[in-house]
Amino acid sequence: MKFVDEAPIYVEAGKGGNGCLSFRREKFIAKGGPDGGDGGDGGSVYLLADDNLNTLVDFRFQPRYRAQHGENGRGKDRTGAKGEDLVLKVPVGTTVIDTETDEVLGDLTEPGQKLKVAQGGFHGLGNTRFKSSVNRAPRRTTHGSPGEVRNLKLELKVLADVGLLGLPNAGKSSFIRAVSAAKPRVADYPFTTLVPNLGVVKVQDHRSFVIADIPGLIEGAAEGAGLGVRFLKHLTRCRLLLHVVDMAPPDGSDPAEQAQVIIDELNRFSPALAQRERWLVLNKIDLLPPDEVDARCQAVVEALEWRWPVFQVSALGKTGTAPLCGKIMSHLEALWEQDEEPEAKLREEEFQRQLALEVRTRTEALRQQRRAARKGQAEDDDDDFDDDDFDVDVEYVR
Repeated sequence: MKFVDEAPIYVEAGKGGNGCLSFRREKFIAKGGPDGGDGGDGGSVYLLADDNLNTLVDFRFQPRYRAQHGENGRGKDRTGAKGEDLVLKVPVGTTVIDTETDEVLGDLTEPGQKLKVAQGGFHGLGNTRFKSSVNRAPRRTTHGSPGEVRNLKLELKVLADVGLLGLPNAGKSSFIRAVSAAKPRVADYPFTTLVPNLGVVKVQDHRSFVIADIPGLIEGAAEGAGLGVRFLKHLTRCRLLLHVVDMAPPDGSDPAEQAQVIIDELNRFSPALAQRERWLVLNKIDLLPPDEVDARCQAVVEALEWRWPVFQVSALGKTGTAPLCGKIMSHLEALWEQDEEPEAKLREEEFQRQLALEVRTRTEALRQQRRAARKGQAEDDDDDFDDDDFDVDVEYVR
């Protein structure tokens, strides 16, 4: 299965049917009067969130959609049939944006959620409608109105409660393997993970949360380096971020400096996302001398001036992962309980709107830079700045 996280589409609602100009003509009935019926309404275009889908790839091959037109009215006061609505199924987590106005039409975050994206045209009126005491034989009708036309962009963001971020080989995939049934590929070279991985962490019966592992970030990710911009936006829906840090880097670098690289990139990419609560997960402590673990971890915390919770784990040996998952579960349950309050729900919705605007602005700015770079390059070099590469086509693992 191909994973495509963005897709532009064109949708056109159906045109309304025209009204009919007709008069009753039957044997032995003179001047029967008007009997032209109304037209039918045009079909509308809807998007339906379907949890059986996890990709927008179909929309890349079929980008144009048109709903059915309404039928014209007929004589004998017969109304034209209404055009059938067109329902397009999209994955849960799809954001719908009007590309001409940059308006966010909706966010499909729940299975079965339905969103109208193009209103069908209204029906025209037959001449029967214009009959009056002073006009017994009206010859006036109206045409059906055209359906709404829109150019849309569909953006898919994975739906997860917790998101992992960190440098390549920090141990994010090992962590998600340790705490869930997901089995992402793990290897000792950078960028082993090229796709988002989702795992369900079951703490107890009827208590679980979803965790997302995205490809590792590198310095310059906010400017388009590596795979950063392609997948940083998937963290926007997460209520909690886990910053995984390798405490025993093979190159002997300072873990605090590596962690600071990710913090700087997050701030550059989206200041709003950087304000989302993050917990520090100091990984691979099994590779440190036992008597130096606490001192080295404390040094990293002090260097970063960390203000959120800190945990020491070994993902490979599953050391410390169970208590961490238990605290994550309790924290998420508290957040979900807060979301039931109207004020807290409004604050979260406003935060998500601000975050979505920042991410779209940043992504579009990078696209404009790439387009400008392409114009300055010879045709032989165009492949290096191909926009299709920016809209990733990679395998998606659930």
